[in-house]
Amino acid sequence: MKIVIADDHAVVRQGYASLLSAMLAPCEVLEAGNGDQAYSLCQSDSPDVVIMDVNMQGISGIEATRRILQKKPDTRILFFSMYDEIPVVTQALEAGAKGYITKSCTPEILIEAVKKVSAGQLYVEHELAMRLAVSRPEQKDKRLKEMTQREFEIFVMLAQGSNVKEISEQLCISSKTVSNYTAILKSKLNIGSTAELVHLAIETGLVKVGTNIQ
Repeated sequence: MKIVIADDHAVVRQGYASLLSAMLAPCEVLEAGNGDQAYSLCQSDSPDVVIMDVNMQGISGIEATRRILQKKPDTRILFFSMYDEIPVVTQALEAGAKGYITKSCTPEILIEAVKKVSAGQLYVEHELAMRLAVSRPEQKDKRLKEMTQREFEIFVMLAQGSNVKEISEQLCISSKTVSNYTAILKSKLNIGSTAELVHLAIETGLVKVGTNIQ
């Protein structure tokens, strides 16, 4: 796996580069000290994942993301930032990032996020995902806040069009377990069909019409 880590603090970059190299071996980690360098590395090296800070000298990580995706729309970008404000998370995801985690997360969450994003899946740190889900004034209600992390993950995957078999394979759980979670979700959300689930996801802004966030 080839990873670009973009952060304007050398000590931070080098520390996480060592961690990633140790926990994701074989892994090549390239370092970028700002958004422009991240952009250049994405053009020349085609990394599997870009781990992007939000606030850097020069262009921000969000602007760098927009520029990278304009040239290479298949690039998978994971934001890794000290900021946990929902408007910042929203901007990052709307810029095209596949994930967002905070620097207060555990190393295990960082590794899981990198693996998920490199596989083309959306990954938002659980607490942020819950806050994001209930932050919009047009949101249905508090039902989304009551989901467990696994329920929320399956909810998003179903809304994106994945079937039970695909979810089972991606999450390494049985099809029966996925079906059970689906039934629980429908009960919690008070909906009767997958079509209603998709409608709710679109209505709450978790999935956009015409956009595949995977």
